[in-house]
Amino acid sequence: MEFDFTWILIGLPVFFTLGWLASRLDLRQLRIENRQAPKAYFKGLNFLLNEQQDQAIDAFIEAVQGDPDTSELHFALGNLFRRRGEYERAVRVHEHLLSRGDLTQPERDRAQHALALDFLKAGLLDRAEAALRRLEGTAFQEEARLALLSIYERSSDWPNASEIASRLGNSGQGNFSTRAAHYLCEQATTQAAGGNTSGALDLLRQAAQLAPDSARPALDLATLLHQLNRPDEAMRCLHALQEGAPQAFPLAAALLANIARSSGQQAVALERLQAAYAASPSIDVVEAIVTLTDSPQEAQHWYMRHLERGPSLLAASKWIAAEPARHPQQHLQAQRSLDLATKPLMRYRCAACGFEATRHFWHCPGCQAWDSYPARRVEEL
Repeated sequence: MEFDFTWILIGLPVFFTLGWLASRLDLRQLRIENRQAPKAYFKGLNFLLNEQQDQAIDAFIEAVQGDPDTSELHFALGNLFRRRGEYERAVRVHEHLLSRGDLTQPERDRAQHALALDFLKAGLLDRAEAALRRLEGTAFQEEARLALLSIYERSSDWPNASEIASRLGNSGQGNFSTRAAHYLCEQATTQAAGGNTSGALDLLRQAAQLAPDSARPALDLATLLHQLNRPDEAMRCLHALQEGAPQAFPLAAALLANIARSSGQQAVALERLQAAYAASPSIDVVEAIVTLTDSPQEAQHWYMRHLERGPSLLAASKWIAAEPARHPQQHLQAQRSLDLATKPLMRYRCAACGFEATRHFWHCPGCQAWDSYPARRVEEL
């Protein structure tokens, strides 16, 4: 049986036509997909720029479904979920990225960092800590250390905070000596509360050596020495504070007066207080001077002297309280009104966030800033 070449002549054009049609269909489908993916992406971007986050999320979900291997879209979607407070969905997106085997190492580090931020924003500090620890040695190392430092400060984990601060300082991220001194003071407070006064003294002395210009180590050390009935050492600490951090001396004025009265060193303390007042007038220093004077006339003199420097409702109230009452009942009522009016003026105010408190804080409870409270009452700011 002979093969008929006529079929080849007929079949070649048919196969060519079918192949051409198939290629056209594939190209058409590819063009449609390529048009749809950028369209969904740019739609989401437009919604995002217009602060329409709900619509932006829907558009990005559509884009991700069209191309599930696009990591950038996953990052954008995860960040949007985090900004909206939908932390569980953000975690799922970034965990899905980490589970993929086709990610480059930089992309994997980026996904790990994004996951750590999800946990941090959600308040899951233990999971955030673990995620941040995995970023050691990556391009996100310094950011992770700063986040870890914030976690340890919020949870009062001062030993770990000291470790991270040391690493940040050694890597050239700034001078963390003052903050490290605060961590030692916090640990000393815990030690002293537990009865380990010798351990507390050692920690405070380390803090004073680490940050000699910081007021807190000297003040905390003087306070503890006063409690241990070691007035001479306590006085030396306060003298060092006055020389090294005079702007913080009003915080130490009352303590200096108490130590002087209990140890019979009133003359030395008065000399120090008067010198401090001459350099920088403060109502706290005036109050400390008054406590060392037994004369009501001398007390009135100091309150009036403070008033002569400038208006002060606090000093005026104290001056009136020391004034002999001609009409006791009316005098008492007026004094109560003045005390009520001056109460807000006796507070301290954070310079970073404005949080006010009746006592001075080294670490603001509102914004978590360190050394943000001036050593002055609200009236004197």
